[in-house]
Amino acid sequence: MNKYIGHETQVYGVEEHRLIGGKGDGQRLYEIHNGVGLDLTVSPDRAGDITRLRYKGINMNFMSAAGYARPAYYDHVGAGFLKAFTAGFLTTCGFENVGSPNGDQGDELGLHGSICMQPAEQSYWTEEGDMLCVRVVTTQGTLFGRKFKLDRTIAVSTKENVFEIRDTITNTGDTTEPYEVLYHMNMGYPLLDEDSVVTIPSAKVVGRDDHAANDIANWMNMEKPQDGYQEKCYYHTFADENGSASIFQPKLGMGLTITFDTRDLDCFCEWKSMRTRDYALGLECGNCTPDGRDIMREKGILKFLAAGESKTYTVRVTMNDAE
Repeated sequence: MNKYIGHETQVYGVEEHRLIGGKGDGQRLYEIHNGVGLDLTVSPDRAGDITRLRYKGINMNFMSAAGYARPAYYDHVGAGFLKAFTAGFLTTCGFENVGSPNGDQGDELGLHGSICMQPAEQSYWTEEGDMLCVRVVTTQGTLFGRKFKLDRTIAVSTKENVFEIRDTITNTGDTTEPYEVLYHMNMGYPLLDEDSVVTIPSAKVVGRDDHAANDIANWMNMEKPQDGYQEKCYYHTFADENGSASIFQPKLGMGLTITFDTRDLDCFCEWKSMRTRDYALGLECGNCTPDGRDIMREKGILKFLAAGESKTYTVRVTMNDAE
């Protein structure tokens, strides 16, 4: 007990808010303040995704022109997803599809799936030792079709500037189902600019297409915003189970590192968008690449969950300072 304070929120805590006005009107938010420099905004109405990340008051994430948007604005057809793509620090892509719209065994699949457009059925927060934990439970299902549950905990340390995303995905239906998941983590200004140092210690990197492959020597080099810039994606493969990616801004003397287990999240995509106002860097671990479910099936790397089966993933984010 701290004798100097009247309430814990003078130092750290979680507050619940609702947005007023615009496309985000009514959207629930958890504002998490860890008391030592880290602030997160978690949206239970978007499956517990992280819409904002700040470190020592500095913005770390990209926010798209769509801004906050409730699930009601979701368009599942083709690339309609982008109309409500807030981006934020984390958008969870899946579970029926990740990446390009496609048709797969009779399913017409839109861009990046729909789990991030589902409002949670349960959400609450607890203090557990030195951790502030927000738990969000979201279901994705249909009559006579796929049925999935996402049980997510975002655990934020109050002693150091680090947090973990812990997800358990369960097939609650009665048939084996394909599933994909991608942690679409989006870096933005002022963390991201042409001076940012991007480090991905991968053993192999390839361009998603010829456009990216032709500039593969510059995958780690960020650029100034450019009108009409065409996005580039690079796929990274790691030599062992220790997957990581980091970005550091020398002008600010700060950055962050993302770590994950490649035995579970065996694919990693770097999304480089240097376009004016769409200026973002995606550092995205997943169990697939963003080429669409049909391509994953063709390549033989599509994952499946049997009826009643669960799979757990953990992604850790650590804030870094100049030494």
